[in-house]
Amino acid sequence: MMNKLIAGIILFFVGQGLIWIQTNGQFINKWAKDNPFGMALIFSIPISYMFIYATKYVVEYFDGMLWPGRFIGFGTGMIVFSILTYMFMGEGITSKTAVSLVLAITLVLIQIFWK
Repeated sequence: MMNKLIAGIILFFVGQGLIWIQTNGQFINKWAKDNPFGMALIFSIPISYMFIYATKYVVEYFDGMLWPGRFIGFGTGMIVFSILTYMFMGEGITSKTAVSLVLAITLVLIQIFWK
């Protein structure tokens, strides 16, 4: 059963990474900037499937409850956004952002370990 949770979390992380590329690729790649429709076509279906299955697996793990998956999706998004924004845009982590990331990680851990 834990495999469903792990698979769901991995899909959330990958999906969040693809969303970051889809929406922020315009700032790091000329083709992405010049072809927003192409970016939408390339990324929309894989991202949708990832989130559909991530939600399915996490909801199954939590016996039909939707809220844990929502918080896990949000938390993974914050984590991925901070890493990719630092890597590709050079934006550092301020004190405010660090506190927000700790809270996001805490949300994920609460959902996983507090049943």
